[in-house]
Amino acid sequence: KLKGLLQWMSDLLSSWIFYGSDPTENDSVEGLRPNARGPGLVTFGPDRVAEFCKRNKLQLIIRAHECVMDGFERFAHGQLITLFSATNYCGTANNAGAILVVGRGLVIVPKLIHPLPPPVNSPESSPERAMDATWMQELNIQRPPTPTRGRPHSAGDRNSLAYI
Repeated sequence: KLKGLLQWMSDLLSSWIFYGSDPTENDSVEGLRPNARGPGLVTFGPDRVAEFCKRNKLQLIIRAHECVMDGFERFAHGQLITLFSATNYCGTANNAGAILVVGRGLVIVPKLIHPLPPPVNSPESSPERAMDATWMQELNIQRPPTPTRGRPHSAGDRNSLAYI
């Protein structure tokens, strides 16, 4: 019974670390590494995603809570997708958002949501709105938002939009 309890606690801890942490920069960085976002958090490589999926009989993990510039990003050879639906995060990121549409046969298709600039003569461009924007910028200076994840750089990167 003790072995079972220890395994359960180990799985629970692994899940918690996995939940509050982020994927590594790309599929070539494996294992667990310290995460700059905070103590107790890690970055995890594609090997950890594959192991987690195999152990839990999953084909795909969809995660959120990290701004990615194109609204979604694939990782671990497609076994993990980061999804972020908010456009122009904190009024400063100018990122796209995305949703995932699940079709027949569980085919998943991402749909991008592009940020729109406010019309010239709208309440969004009024002096009051400018004050709100200034207030938000001041708040961001005091407590900066979570940094956005940059776009993949490699032309052959299977995480890029071209491979979805």
